[in-house]
Parts: sequence; C-alpha cells; structure tokens
Amino acid sequence: MTLAQWRHWMREQLVNSESAHLDTDVLLCHVLAKPLSFLIAWPDYELNEAEQAQITALTARRQVGEPVAHLTGEREFWSLPIAVSPDTLIPRPDTELMIEAALARLPQAPATVVDLGTGTGAIALALKSERPQDTLIGVEFNAKAANLARLNSERLGLAVEVRQGSWFEPLAGLRVTMIVSNPPYIDAQDVHLDLGDVRFEPDSALIAEQGGMADLQHIITHAPHYLVANGYVLLEHGWQQGALVRDYFAAKGYQHIHTLRDYGDQERITLAQWPGETQC
Repeated sequence: MTLAQWRHWMREQLVNSESAHLDTDVLLCHVLAKPLSFLIAWPDYELNEAEQAQITALTARRQVGEPVAHLTGEREFWSLPIAVSPDTLIPRPDTELMIEAALARLPQAPATVVDLGTGTGAIALALKSERPQDTLIGVEFNAKAANLARLNSERLGLAVEVRQGSWFEPLAGLRVTMIVSNPPYIDAQDVHLDLGDVRFEPDSALIAEQGGMADLQHIITHAPHYLVANGYVLLEHGWQQGALVRDYFAAKGYQHIHTLRDYGDQERITLAQWPGETQC
C-alpha cells in the first residue's frame, strides 16, 4: 500500500481514539523518521517491509490504548523532545502553565529552582532552557525515573542536577528561590484511573492519600524550611482541589496565593509566596 493508503487504514483501525488522525500521523512520522510535510507531499511513497511491520505492530498497541508517547518513546514539552517511559508520567500541555507562571515570578538575577517529583525532568528542563543562568535541581524518588531525567538532561544539553530521594530529603541545608512540583494528587478511588493514558502510568506518580491531598500538603508544610524569604511554591493539582490547596497555603502562612486555570478552564496550578525568613 502507498503512504496515503496506510494513513487511511490506520485511521480506520484507530477509530475509537479521540485523536485517530493525530495518532496516525505521529506514528507514521516516527517510523519513517520524516516530518509531517513528507506525509502530505509524498502520498504515493511505498513503505518497505520493515516499515509496514512496525506500523502494524504500533497500530495494534495503540488500539488497546497504549499511549502514543510510550510507542514513540518521547513527548514534546515546551518545544523540547522529552524521552518518556512507563516509569514516569507523560508530560501534559497544561503543565506548561507552570513554566509560564515560574518565568513570570523568578528574579532577573540567577536563581535556584527545585522541581520535586521531577519524573522525566520536563519542568526543570523547560525552565533551564529559558533561564540557563539558573541552578535547576530535580528530585525524584523512583530510581528509573531519576535515570531517565538524567538522560533527558544529557540528550538536550541542559544542565539539571537530579537527586534521588523522597521530596525534601536530598535537599538538606539548601535554600532556594522557588519550588515547583506536579505531585501525585489523584484519589485512589477516582474512576478516571481506569481511563486513557493514566492506565499505563505508574500509580506512585498519580495516587496520593487523604483524597489526593497528602503530597500537596506535605510540600506546602515543609517548603518554608528550604525557601529564601519571598520565595515561591508552584503546585499542579486536580481540577477540584484549588480551594483546598489555597486554604492550606493560607493556613500555613503563605501570601499572594493565586490559582491558574488550564486550557480547559479548570483550576490547575496554585502558587503562593513565603513572606518571612527561612524557617529553621
């Protein structure tokens, strides 16, 4: 079959996907190692046997719901090609709001920023790409995920230090300008855990106790021990958790608390400033 015929066939096979056309083109570009323009300009191109076999196998895996990012091994985030694996969350477009908010609040002078639960390293790497003068540190509990973040740092030529450990444990004695995090925030009983890409992502990166609030509260509680005066904390959370996160920030003495809405107009990222001197 020609390339045009393969595109048609794949779209028919992936009819149950909400993004069948996009999935088809991404997978074809991946297998052929060509840009989208090639698919459009060369509809009569005939795939060789190896390409046909790979396309058939990838289409079958996508049919059962396996994320496209896992099939290709990467996902674009902040225009960076981020390597992904089943050991980490797949970076989402809505998380780019975190980058915008951080850039708007970091000082002009060099700063130190920590990304807690860095996973692929996407957030830290995006910030480093925009502010090469800053020190970026990613903290990750999962050893395989930490190694993937280091790999992404090397591949992209963006110097992010990755420290393995639980939350603040690897940061003893450190004082930072900003803490960012997309921690686990989904309740274990949430029905959405059985839908979409999250079925293929690690529970440890998704689920938190106390109705999904445990890790968010832990970060808010302990962050002042590591922040400089007037330092910021930026947290991604569930669309129904905005008020809870704002209230918890306020109860712990933070100021200038603000929630940003994602591209679906849902509350997604809450940030706050620590007003006082670093706690001892």
